[in-house]
Amino acid sequence: MAEMTPRDMADKLLAAGFQRNGPAATTLSDPIADTPMIVTLDQLRPYDHDPRVKRNPAYEEIKASIRERGLDAPPAITRRPGEEHFIIRNGGNTRLAILRELWTETKQERFFRISCLFRPWPERGEIVALTGHLAENELRGGLTFIERALGVEKAREFYEQEIGGALTQSELARRLTADGYPVQQSHISRMQDAIRYLLPAIPTVLYGGLGRHQVERLAVLRRACERIWEQRALGRHLAVDFASLFQDVLSQFDTQPDGFSLQRVQDELVGQMAELLEADYDTLSLEINDSENRQRVLTSEPSPVSPIAPIVSAAPRLESPPPTMPIAPQAGTPVGPAVEFPPTQTAAAPATGSGQATGEDAVPVPADRNTERLQGHIVSPAPTTERLQSLQRLVADQLGDKLPDFEANALRAIPVQVGGLYPISDVWYIEPGLDVPDRLRVHIAQFACEIAEEAAVGGHIEPIERGIGFVCTAPPVAQAKALTAFARAVLTLLDALSDAPAPATGFDRTRLADDLAPLLHSSGGASMRLSDAGLVKLFRLLRLARRLLDLESGAASANPGHDS
Repeated sequence: MAEMTPRDMADKLLAAGFQRNGPAATTLSDPIADTPMIVTLDQLRPYDHDPRVKRNPAYEEIKASIRERGLDAPPAITRRPGEEHFIIRNGGNTRLAILRELWTETKQERFFRISCLFRPWPERGEIVALTGHLAENELRGGLTFIERALGVEKAREFYEQEIGGALTQSELARRLTADGYPVQQSHISRMQDAIRYLLPAIPTVLYGGLGRHQVERLAVLRRACERIWEQRALGRHLAVDFASLFQDVLSQFDTQPDGFSLQRVQDELVGQMAELLEADYDTLSLEINDSENRQRVLTSEPSPVSPIAPIVSAAPRLESPPPTMPIAPQAGTPVGPAVEFPPTQTAAAPATGSGQATGEDAVPVPADRNTERLQGHIVSPAPTTERLQSLQRLVADQLGDKLPDFEANALRAIPVQVGGLYPISDVWYIEPGLDVPDRLRVHIAQFACEIAEEAAVGGHIEPIERGIGFVCTAPPVAQAKALTAFARAVLTLLDALSDAPAPATGFDRTRLADDLAPLLHSSGGASMRLSDAGLVKLFRLLRLARRLLDLESGAASANPGHDS
């Protein structure tokens, strides 16, 4: 090949630029990392598989707050590949509906154009989004039983599409728990019964809020009646089958939930069965009640103990403490000053001759004092629901474990109640369902993100499936110079805890020695100190990280309530 002459080289350098042959891009692709962005209501759609069907009971209160204060917590958004509109990622459909109403009413730009955090559509996008909405709705407003049941049924469909086969109830419960929404197999069984047998007949009652216990009683009644029907109808030709009879009878009572009476349903059902089977009503009723009682005994669950004190708005209602003296803390459990507070809410009167106060001598302790002291141990409210607490108690009962009781123990040992995606009522205790590496990493990453949000740098926390669950991403040089001292200190602390190689992250960990004291106890001024809630989340992050590392090293204690 002949060598290029200077003239040939000059001609090539002066030649026209390359021409584009392919089509020009009309839109930008979505970011591949969490990215703050501003979107309009026209660009945003609610999540179409949101399990909530009825309006949020707190709708008007939330609307009043947004009208006065604006959107304090904009929802996270995402977008399915190839779709035009963004959707709510996990929890926020109520806020979106309120923003649309306020924009229609006021035409104020602050309700039309909102700042959101965009998160890329994950590989298991539909499952992640649905379980996220289920968990968020439980924490923020609670779902009716049938809404929860339909959400779990939709999740089953997504799981079966993912694996290409059918799922058992036990496997469905395991997968839901692994994805952050624990549901017992027995609850899934009731949910499927409600969808199959009850929803076609009484949708108004179910969507109106018929509770789990009433659904369970209806399910028990249906099974008991079906069993008796099969026994008595054997060898006979009847004009109707039991499934049709049950649907016809139940549909007569599809009124408002307040007017629904299980006893009336049973009376009507037994009456029509007696007529069709040519049996005595009282005899048939006794047989059904006997079968129903046996079935209820076999499927019953422990009932939670009634609370001992008025409900405190900022703290969840938990079981009352056992009628004993204050419980000594377990070894390795951090405790505060022990405060004896008998569960009967009484204080001893002057001693009698026997050295003990009698029941007649007991002087009631004002409920206000108990409430005031309990409130003094709460850093920030932990949003929860009675249904979710009941679910957690039942899971603990099945595993032979005992959940910490905030109202019973707050005045003895537990110093805080902290809100967030994963509220903390005990820094040390680790639930059995959480005590696996994958779930520990999810919680650790969430706490790191919430701590970073205090300094408005939550977008620099990236969840990962190795290490302790997260890494910190260094901001660009120009952005790093604009960070406050507090933001830099928080990011550096979290980066050091993540145990990522220092040269790879770009954070100057040598400054951490100077920043640590101001962060933890404000020796450098209040502007540098973590909030009380942030400090508790930091303690919880450390506790979970220690447990995670112990599990992966094989040195974990058999009891997650103790450190190894």
